[in-house]
Amino acid sequence: MKKALLLFFIVSTGFAFQSLQAQSFPEMDASPMDLAMARPDKKSPPLARVIYSRPQKKGRDIFGGLVPYGEVWRTGANEATELDIYTPLKLGKTLLKPGTYTLYTIPDKENWTVIINSDTNVWGAFSYKKEKDVARITVPCLQAAAPIESLSMIFKTDSKGTTLMIGWDDHYVEIPFKKP
Repeated sequence: MKKALLLFFIVSTGFAFQSLQAQSFPEMDASPMDLAMARPDKKSPPLARVIYSRPQKKGRDIFGGLVPYGEVWRTGANEATELDIYTPLKLGKTLLKPGTYTLYTIPDKENWTVIINSDTNVWGAFSYKKEKDVARITVPCLQAAAPIESLSMIFKTDSKGTTLMIGWDDHYVEIPFKKP
């Protein structure tokens, strides 16, 4: 009886170990997902959040190459960039209500068109629908002080609102969201 129990234990443990080894997890994404949060300080509730994937430059020509000028861009890689607004904010003359939006851009040499769109949970910009635009503004394209290898986004928050900075390669833009 003891031998049978011991044999059962060894066999069942072997199957359990084998099933643990059979589990496989995906490799790190080439363009990992990241997020940036807009808060006046760590104790304050957030104003906005952006979730995006971070492609790498890897020696490629980015703007005007990998990201064509004059075309709608998902502003990242993989899924289109998601923008969550937690408190009413103005973008240009448009008041954005709290909610989830998609952030698209149309890069150009001198300026970028920033698009806030109500169609969410989309991959890329392939299904972009202009009729779902909530707001559009044009912002200047600025020269970065140093090359930026990975697409990066960060918020600068002050008493008037928050500014989303998007930088990659040798360029960046500032998108101002103001408190109403």
